[in-house]
Amino acid sequence: MSDKKDSPISLEVVNKPKQWRQFLALPHRIYASDPAWIAPLNVMKREQLSPANDFFEHAWLRAWIAYKDGLPVGRITAQIDEMHLQQHDDGVGYFGMLEADDDPAIFAALFGAAQDWLRGEGMRQVRGPFNLHVNEEVGLLVDGFSTPPYFLMGHAPPWYGPGVEAQGYQAAKDLLAYQVRPDFEAPRVMERLAKRVSGRLKVRPIRRKQLLEDAAIIRDIFNDAWHNNWGFVPLAEAQWADTVKTLAKLMPDDYIQIAEYDGEPVAFIVALPNLNEAISDLKGKLLAFGWIKLLWRLKVRHPQTARVPLMGVRQKFQHSRLGPTLAFMVIDAVRKPLHARGVKNVEMGWILEDNDGMRNIIESIGGKAYKRYRIYQKDL
Repeated sequence: MSDKKDSPISLEVVNKPKQWRQFLALPHRIYASDPAWIAPLNVMKREQLSPANDFFEHAWLRAWIAYKDGLPVGRITAQIDEMHLQQHDDGVGYFGMLEADDDPAIFAALFGAAQDWLRGEGMRQVRGPFNLHVNEEVGLLVDGFSTPPYFLMGHAPPWYGPGVEAQGYQAAKDLLAYQVRPDFEAPRVMERLAKRVSGRLKVRPIRRKQLLEDAAIIRDIFNDAWHNNWGFVPLAEAQWADTVKTLAKLMPDDYIQIAEYDGEPVAFIVALPNLNEAISDLKGKLLAFGWIKLLWRLKVRHPQTARVPLMGVRQKFQHSRLGPTLAFMVIDAVRKPLHARGVKNVEMGWILEDNDGMRNIIESIGGKAYKRYRIYQKDL
């Protein structure tokens, strides 16, 4: 009788409907006994991987499933983003959507296929995980396994990090997720600085009637504020406009705040109700009653947790005394409506571990780092 552990691993490129269904279903088996995992909505994952996704206007992807004894046991994608290559000219391709049983042979087969394809496409280095790009879900969870992920943040079993490192990957950057209570007391130094500029600084919510105009303002600030950050890729215009229109259906206007200094938009912050809290018992499915449950939980009951995924201050202010003041004031502006709606905890992240300025601001209002994600890379 053969030992199943020694059974060969076979790989298939994902290009048929049945394979895509297996690709999307695999995490449900891997995390079946993990109480911290929350199944993402299947409809959102299908849209993410659909050719209709605006991301594929400037990127291309290949996906694989690993099989053992005829059963799916692993998956991975490799993708190339022209916007990244235009920005950095570094020959970097991405890997992502990694899920696999605890078996080195599975990791070796998956990464071997992804690396060979990227090498064949002319890439010189592979970096990830990116699901699917740097402005989406990024990094591999390496610390903080016992708590559920917030919306658009990843989860992973403890064996993923060692499994990736065994394939010759090294840490490129660590990212932190912070938890902050929205009833924090403002540091006195921040209150004093805010008072000094109160006559010149206005913080306002987005305007529903000028939604696309405000979306363009936020995109412009983000692309300026983050331009020098490691791995930066600009927010694409069409993708961002679609994102804002979708978010506007799910959240109040005052969950997005824009700061104007002498009438110029100079900083912004975006907070999201934690969709994962609202879908935790739906198992990824949104049938007729699933939609009703979701809308009721978002609009009526409202999640008690929220996430701040995006925030930015224009570069010309980042190294001045006004920079921290702008950051604090948009945080303060968004935490008030969060607190008023009964939100108890807010996740701020991800934050680059070496972004001392942002970390100091978050920690000054009581933020505690509670999860660590890692981006890996390897030369091809």
